[in-house]
Amino acid sequence: MGAGDDTRVGTEHQEHELRFAVLGPVRAWRGDQPIGMGSPQQKALLAALLLRGGHTATAEELIDAIWGEEPPEQAKAALRTYASRIRKALGADADLLVSESGGYAVRTGPDAALDVETAHELAVRAEKAASGGDRNQARELYTAALAQWDGEPLAHIPGPFAEHQRVRLEEWRLSLLELRLDLDLQVGCHAEAVSELTALTAAHPLRERLRELLMLALYRSGRQAEALAVYADTRRLLADELGVDPRPELSELRQRILEADDELAYQADTRSPSAATTVTRPAQLPATVADFTGRTSFVAELSDQLAEAEGTVMAVSAVAGIGGVGKTTLAIHVAHAAADRFPDGQLYVDLQGAGASPADPEAVLGSFLRALGVADSAIPSGIQDRAALFRSLLAGRRVLALLDNARDAAQVRPLLPGTAGCAALVTSRVRMVDLAGAHLVDLDVMSPEEAIALFTRIVGEERVLSEREAAMDVVAACGFLPLAIRIAAARLSARRTWTVSTLAAKLGDERRRLDELQAGDQAVKATFELGYGQLEGEQARAFRLLGLAEGPDISLDAAAALLDRTPENAEDLLESLVDTSLLESAAPRRYRFHDLVRLFARACAERDEQPPSECEAALGRLLDFYLATARNYYVLERPAEKLVDHLEVTAQEGLHFPDHGAAIEWLFAESDCFLACAAQMASGPTLRRAVDLLMATSALAEAGSYGRQYEQGATALKCAAQEAGDAHAEARARSVLTGMHLATGRFDEADKEAEQAELLAPKAGDPISWSYALNDRGLVANYQTRPLEAEHFLSRALEAFRSYGNRPAEASALCNLSRVHTELGKTDTAISLAEQALDIHDHLSVSMRRATTLYALGIALTTAQRLPEAEQRFQEALGIFQQSRQRLWEGMAYFRLGEVQLAAHRPTQAAELTEQSMTILRSIGGPWRRANALTLLGRALEAFGHHRRAQACWREALEQYESLGTPEAATVRELLGGAAAVQV
Repeated sequence: MGAGDDTRVGTEHQEHELRFAVLGPVRAWRGDQPIGMGSPQQKALLAALLLRGGHTATAEELIDAIWGEEPPEQAKAALRTYASRIRKALGADADLLVSESGGYAVRTGPDAALDVETAHELAVRAEKAASGGDRNQARELYTAALAQWDGEPLAHIPGPFAEHQRVRLEEWRLSLLELRLDLDLQVGCHAEAVSELTALTAAHPLRERLRELLMLALYRSGRQAEALAVYADTRRLLADELGVDPRPELSELRQRILEADDELAYQADTRSPSAATTVTRPAQLPATVADFTGRTSFVAELSDQLAEAEGTVMAVSAVAGIGGVGKTTLAIHVAHAAADRFPDGQLYVDLQGAGASPADPEAVLGSFLRALGVADSAIPSGIQDRAALFRSLLAGRRVLALLDNARDAAQVRPLLPGTAGCAALVTSRVRMVDLAGAHLVDLDVMSPEEAIALFTRIVGEERVLSEREAAMDVVAACGFLPLAIRIAAARLSARRTWTVSTLAAKLGDERRRLDELQAGDQAVKATFELGYGQLEGEQARAFRLLGLAEGPDISLDAAAALLDRTPENAEDLLESLVDTSLLESAAPRRYRFHDLVRLFARACAERDEQPPSECEAALGRLLDFYLATARNYYVLERPAEKLVDHLEVTAQEGLHFPDHGAAIEWLFAESDCFLACAAQMASGPTLRRAVDLLMATSALAEAGSYGRQYEQGATALKCAAQEAGDAHAEARARSVLTGMHLATGRFDEADKEAEQAELLAPKAGDPISWSYALNDRGLVANYQTRPLEAEHFLSRALEAFRSYGNRPAEASALCNLSRVHTELGKTDTAISLAEQALDIHDHLSVSMRRATTLYALGIALTTAQRLPEAEQRFQEALGIFQQSRQRLWEGMAYFRLGEVQLAAHRPTQAAELTEQSMTILRSIGGPWRRANALTLLGRALEAFGHHRRAQACWREALEQYESLGTPEAATVRELLGGAAAVQV
């Protein structure tokens, strides 16, 4: 039985099963129907009996439990009455309450469950699971035990017994919670635990174990200064309240943090079969080929190197050789053979080093971290932080990483596990002499004996033995390259009427196999030529044109547009190419090329496509497809927004979506592909369409997702527009870049781009980029605390939007003006402006933009101290942001909810919400927003007495503000000065 089954103890019941609860209000149910248990005193009697574990309580004990030292005169008669009423309420189960020896007892059992007993059973099982090393199951069981509580135990029950039990049960709950939080940290959920621990230490300030867990969680989250500040706050509190020092464990932890003790780092659970949510067991190796042949010495050499991983160093082997020589096949074969030595998993990535767009190590690390179970929200930004987390997750584990098709050592270094017990196998077309500590293996072509053996295994011994000389001619014509041999043999195997001599004669015709069959990449192209030459006309055309598209893969619908065929015809063509091994099926309705095959396909397109203009036309159709589909997404996302009327006209209809959720899914699933297409088409007649594609998918920038690819594409488009002298395209590209900079908090850069867009737009006669530029400049001015300038720009933007009937954009301008009026202290008009914007969005049934208006209204209501209304608005906005996968806005909604709680004098809740905000904003949104969150967190911590930790937050925020040169630095300096004065 798995953990998921274990947690159902006591919760699955038959229709007539009886259940009792005391970990909250005292209640009873038969099936799902509640049973009335009468007055508080009657419930007090029931609770006193339920908590005695079936043992009999005398009348005197029960009287003392319910009334204490001042019982009524007829206490025993009252007991009998209460008991009688309980039996009557229990109906058919009345015999559970028994009278014996002048007292009473309740005999629960299999047919009458009690939440306390359920919680105890789950806790015992959790303890056993933890002792057995299964941290994840233990964590789930403790969580299930804690779920039995439903508020204060024995709520509203009178009497000394109930009061004593409330204290006992609450202490038990906290103990279970500490055990579960300890397990959270053991499985790597330290960042997520900070929020809960912050709230708990505020609610239970003298509970040192919670403080200890909070210190460790902060340290593992990279927040060392805050961790040390928690200790300082604890020491001061204990001295003031109890006159004692922190317990030795807390002091020892502080010292270890100061020394940056390596053992404090997260240690992955190598024993848990279910694996923690943050660490799973990846098994990513591609399938090995069944007909692997030869390479005996290389297999032995690499296997010996991997065996060294069992020693004190990490093993790194780098296999180099020309394309098609069999590096990947060899590495995968060796990796599978050695898999038993790496029980914690095997990672695999194609680094695409032979192509024009090698894989970004930062993106690869993100993929590896997800494969190891790290949630997207917990993946840091920046290659260094990702690499550090990757190495930390692998510490103490035995994992093999196969880094296939690397470009150079620089691409590989961040991806190395870096710990004893792990190993890396690297393949590349270059010798990695600069990869320190790597064992280098140069893989040459096969020997003639190995080549003929491979050919024979694929074709069959009977056919080869009768024509051995012809078979030798075939493998020689293939240059003894394994990939070429495999293609030739596969063709022969698929054609039973051919003889080996037939194939040899075909390969002997140099016109059919390119003269470059000598070495290096040219040899790879020659082998691909063998397969390409056998394609029928439509297949060959599809092969050539598909190779033109950038991006990691291509969907069936996008391929159909590229090929100018129906999806049904396109699928038949693509599947036939898959059968020839010239194309791979990445997933249902998705296809991809091996990078070398893609290069060959492009070369074929340049050489063979007639007329040559068909290549440009095909890519134009693909761009049209993406732009048309993006337009359809935009219509659903932002109804009535006039941008769609000002996008470039397309010949494609694109995909139509049944609902908003499907549109959102397409946006994020296809982003890599359409961003690559936009960058690829940044010139000539497609320039404006490429820019508009980014305009229509700006939600990616607002979400904080795909920031690097989005910004690179927009920058390339801006430069191309400048070179072409196209003011229209340049203004829009600058508008796109402005949005990107706003999302990342780079306000100076945003203002520069928006200013240039404002100057260019009138020349281009483009109302879109002009009105957007005015709106963006107003946003920047408000962010930079220039409210009067912001009001000026936004008022002009409002007029501009109204001039061409752009109602949703008009609402956005009103929304932004509301925030400016909030800054100016004009709270009433701020609320009014936001409500006007909300009326527009409600009339137009806009989802996402309605959420941003609710957000602005919430800010104004917070300033007006209308806090319950503000909280309601922010919560509503938060739900929409989450549904739309707008992570940046989601993080900011948590931040604003934290502001509301602090204003309502609920600092514990404020700190918890702000921690949730920081979990998101640590990877997106830029340093300015993170500094704002740190400042708010410091205020909340200060409010409930965590002075030193508050100062640590403010110091980190000040460092960020000073590096940005923003005015908020002065406010934080005042906070630090005031806090220091209080400490004195």
